[in-house]
Amino acid sequence: MISKPKFKICRRLGPGVYDKCQTSKFTTATGKSGSLGARRPKALSEYGAQLIEKQKIRFSYGISERQLSNYVKKASHVKGAGTTEKFYEELESRLDNAIYRMGLGSSRRATRQMVSHGHFIVNDKKVTIPSYELKLGDIIKIREGSRAKKIFNNIAEKLKDYNFPAWISFDLEKMEGKVLAKPKNTESFLDLNAVLEFYSR
Repeated sequence: MISKPKFKICRRLGPGVYDKCQTSKFTTATGKSGSLGARRPKALSEYGAQLIEKQKIRFSYGISERQLSNYVKKASHVKGAGTTEKFYEELESRLDNAIYRMGLGSSRRATRQMVSHGHFIVNDKKVTIPSYELKLGDIIKIREGSRAKKIFNNIAEKLKDYNFPAWISFDLEKMEGKVLAKPKNTESFLDLNAVLEFYSR
């Protein structure tokens, strides 16, 4: 069941923000495609539209304003068309997000807690920082002492029909994942350029 605060955020920013908003129940409660029902929304200014896109990313990835601003600054060092790609790489390369992309948690919030509680090892070292930046070739393992935890029950069943992103994998026998490539943006829900423009003001 989605909480009231999340419900309000999804109504304002769209159902793509949280997984629990991407349901027929949410659509029915809000009207067509997660909109505000019969009410016609006011036309947004360019600034307003960019602000909404910024908030979408913040809530989707569960990051602070400062973290988002830092990711934009790092991406801005790359000139030309590569800025957007670098920005997406920064967001996706977070450890909590990678674990979410491997299908080990139901949401980024859940995987953030899993990392904070010390359930994962990166390159044979325990990491408890959700924002830890992964690199190409990094190995992410479920810690030996955590594998019997309830949160990791029925992993094989959960991942049976799971479609992994091309940039990451998970080996059930070894209980470990690997960063295979740089993340490529396939999120039509997010307008990364609008966010970069917002911070360039």
